Amino acid sequence: MERIDSLDKKILDIISVNARIPFKDVAAECGVSRAAIHQRVQRLIDQGVITGSGYHVNPKSLGYSTCTFVGLKLEKGSMYREVVACIKEIPEVVECHCTTGQYSLFLKMYARDNEQLMDILNNRIQGIPGVDSTETLISLDQSIKKELPINEN
Repeated sequence: MERIDSLDKKILDIISVNARIPFKDVAAECGVSRAAIHQRVQRLIDQGVITGSGYHVNPKSLGYSTCTFVGLKLEKGSMYREVVACIKEIPEVVECHCTTGQYSLFLKMYARDNEQLMDILNNRIQGIPGVDSTETLISLDQSIKKELPINEN
C-alpha cells in the first residue's frame, strides 16, 4: 500500500464527515482542482484506504430496538470457519469478530425486541454445531460512534 500524504489525509478528513460532499467543495477547501480530488479519491479506493461509502440506516427506524453483543465460546477453535459460515446466514448479525481472550467470536446484532433476541440466541446461534456457550450483553445506549482520526500519526 502506498503511503498517504497530507492532501490525502485532508481529503479523508473532509469526506469521512460527509461522504456526499461534492468534489468541487472538497477541492475548494483543499485548494486543488476537482479533477485532482477525483483522482485522489479513486486512488484511495483502489489502494483499499477507502473501503466503502453509502448511507447508514438507523436500525430503530426499521423496528430493531435491541442492540446486543454476543460472545461465543466454541467447542474447538478449528470449527471457526464452519461457525462463521452459519453466522453469516443470520441477517440480524451485523458484525462478527474472531477474538482473543474468553470468547472465540464476538458478535454485534440487532433484534426487534427481547422475544426475538431469545429466539435468535436459542434457536439459531446456540444450535450451530461447534457453539459451546454464549454470553449476551444488551446495549442500553450507544454513547460514541465515530471514525478514527485522520490527521493523527
